Amino acid sequence: MRRAGMITIKEVARHAGVSISTVSYVLSGKRSISEETKRRVEQSIIALGYHPNAGARALASNRSRVIGLIVPLRSDHNMPVIMQFVSSIVASARDYDYDVLLLTKEAGPGEAHRVTARSMADAIIVMDVESADPRVPELRTVDAPVVLLGMPDDHQGLNCVDLDFASAGRQMVGHLADRGHRSIALIGSPPAVYERGTSYAARLLAGFQQETAKRNLPASVHSCAADYDAVSACLDDVLRPERGTTGLVVHNEAALGSLLLELRRRSLKVPADLSVITLCPDDVARGLAVPLTSIAVPADELGALAVEMVTGRLEREHPPEIRLLQPQLTDRGSTSTR
Repeated sequence: MRRAGMITIKEVARHAGVSISTVSYVLSGKRSISEETKRRVEQSIIALGYHPNAGARALASNRSRVIGLIVPLRSDHNMPVIMQFVSSIVASARDYDYDVLLLTKEAGPGEAHRVTARSMADAIIVMDVESADPRVPELRTVDAPVVLLGMPDDHQGLNCVDLDFASAGRQMVGHLADRGHRSIALIGSPPAVYERGTSYAARLLAGFQQETAKRNLPASVHSCAADYDAVSACLDDVLRPERGTTGLVVHNEAALGSLLLELRRRSLKVPADLSVITLCPDDVARGLAVPLTSIAVPADELGALAVEMVTGRLEREHPPEIRLLQPQLTDRGSTSTR
């Protein structure tokens, strides 16, 4: 027997008793075909195990059936979290019969135009969005659907989907303040993340500062690399006696393991001596030595929404929209009442 991938459109036509062009029209949907003929062709396709050549299908539809995913891979990225987003986008794209072209090179303005102009991809999803992202002017002019997984400050005319990080920052402060904590510290992302102006880090910091100011709470902010020595030095600063810190908001999932280990080394118990709340994927928060109260990073939902938005715009015109998912907090007992 011949392998299914070797069956040709000519053999399908002969099996169904129709012309090659009729089979092509059934596959492309470009012409109306009688239901009886269509059914006969479809039955022959199934019987023979025919799979249309991807290149021919793309030529017929003027589409590549590929979504470009721009996600520069940097040393300060937490790769397990990044890969959760990538996996979600790839799986969701497959549901829509699209493949994903992963573009990991750190490229400036021009990358989206290059990919779409060469018909490498029908649409673009952009990750690692900065507050003052230099790609924004270009993304507004790309002749293809573009969705940002993130939100720059200047988002007019753009399609963006993200977690509401500002609301998350406010909610975590409120969680601690409502339990009587009167001095709170934010252990934030690595310095390079803030220096680059990454949108999610800046928005969470803004929410944290808004809520501590609103509640008139003493608060300190500490950018922290993820390695153990950096975490230890950060805690030296956070726990200076004059600060009186009793609650930590942690927005640095890669540092959480080292943080809990160092607190244990210092004989500080969570939450008896120090309350900790974090923003990270649920599986990370659950799997730590001390399960942490957390706001989830909904990578699966965000990736699926980005694909839904970009494929929807391939089918019909939509006005630009911003979708911000509201934070969902899960209490795992790592914060106490003061």
